[in-house]
Amino acid sequence: MSKPLTIGALAKRANVPASTVRYYERTGLLQPAGRTDSNYRVYNEDAIERLQFVASAKNAGFTLDDISNLLAIRDGHSSPCSEVQALVETRLDDVKLKLDTLRDAEKVLKRFLALCSASDDDDCEALNRLSSK
Repeated sequence: MSKPLTIGALAKRANVPASTVRYYERTGLLQPAGRTDSNYRVYNEDAIERLQFVASAKNAGFTLDDISNLLAIRDGHSSPCSEVQALVETRLDDVKLKLDTLRDAEKVLKRFLALCSASDDDDCEALNRLSSK
């Protein structure tokens, strides 16, 4: 068995801040393997993989609640892909909505940029448009 990891060692190995490890522990995404005689948390090697799973899922756009569900599915030692698929579809819908919102914002910003380019330096039409109701 490998030597237990402290929070600092785990954070370093997983390339995350120690505060992230503590936060994930508070939210239930990560549990220490035990405690030392001095009551310090210690983790095993599995915690590194778990933190990497959480980071990958976050980068894919999953919420912490989603990640908790995914971990519960994974930790249940079964692979009900239909449950994972439902979470993926939900997040994909969210991403599409955000992209639509960003595209709309891009159009507005391009219009403001055109207004700025065409405006007199003393009377910015973009500011006037933002000020009008």
